Amino acid sequence: MPRRPRRRRRFAPDFDPAHGDAELSRALDDIVVGRWQGLRELLGTPPGEDTARRTHRIRVLAHAAAGSSATRVWLNAEPDSGDAAVLRAATEVVRVFHGAIAAGHRAAVDRARIDAAARCCLNAAAKSPDDPAPWVSLLTLARLYEDGVPRRDLRRWWDEMRRRDPCNVEGHVQMLRYHSARWHGTHGRMYDFARDAAGASPPGSPLPVLVQIARAEEYRHIADGAQGRVVRGFDQHWKHELAVTDIRRTWERWILWRADGPVAPHLVAELNYLVHAACHAGLLQEAAGLLRLLEGRAAHLPWAYTGDPAAQFTAWHARLLGTQ
Repeated sequence: MPRRPRRRRRFAPDFDPAHGDAELSRALDDIVVGRWQGLRELLGTPPGEDTARRTHRIRVLAHAAAGSSATRVWLNAEPDSGDAAVLRAATEVVRVFHGAIAAGHRAAVDRARIDAAARCCLNAAAKSPDDPAPWVSLLTLARLYEDGVPRRDLRRWWDEMRRRDPCNVEGHVQMLRYHSARWHGTHGRMYDFARDAAGASPPGSPLPVLVQIARAEEYRHIADGAQGRVVRGFDQHWKHELAVTDIRRTWERWILWRADGPVAPHLVAELNYLVHAACHAGLLQEAAGLLRLLEGRAAHLPWAYTGDPAAQFTAWHARLLGTQ
């Protein structure tokens, strides 16, 4: 009797925030059960050996720990731990952002609460002096100050982060968002920052993708302000000549220089921005190659800016790679 052909498993994008980092996944499981020792094991590598991966791990852990007491319990158990202080600071910044989201506007967040989170970050920086993560947390927090941060302070935080990791992607993304029209800048300032950082980055650095992140931030700002109205020329936002040129430039300066093999988990979020831009720009050959590099690993942003993330990612995957 002839065998029935096997049904191909239906494709589903993987939105796991660990993006394939098995050690990070185990630490996230520890947070769920209230065990902080796994956090200590994960962050035990001295800062400086792989700051990009460390910064990504701290950000993901902070979001997971914001609804638990894990970081407080760890810091109480080991008050001199720099790693515990760094993660506690990142977690406090996430909690302040959650408060802003719940309130509906940053102005509704108590200034004293923002200042307390900033002090927590500075304390972490003192305890872990080689770590860029506390300075990344400060750059993140800066957006919540209603009138912004004094230029001198913002510049110091930025310089301190870059002194420890000059190509730290997360720190650059946070500074870009600070300069965006949605927060304390303009579209022009945001693009200037993105292009300056991209231009100064070494071959193989992911920093050129800042231009695609800026384009996504501009799209979100305009779409939110339009509230359903038609904005002249907005249909060409992803497709006009400069947008397409920027995508190809990022491809040439990042993707073509990267080493063979899987994309590191801490770069999956940024690669999603480049894939999204290539899809919407009609650069389908490039988009297909980038989707293969992702191996099904998806990030909610920037797909959420243009619709349902899972539906969009799945549709493009089926169109370009033939999966269903």
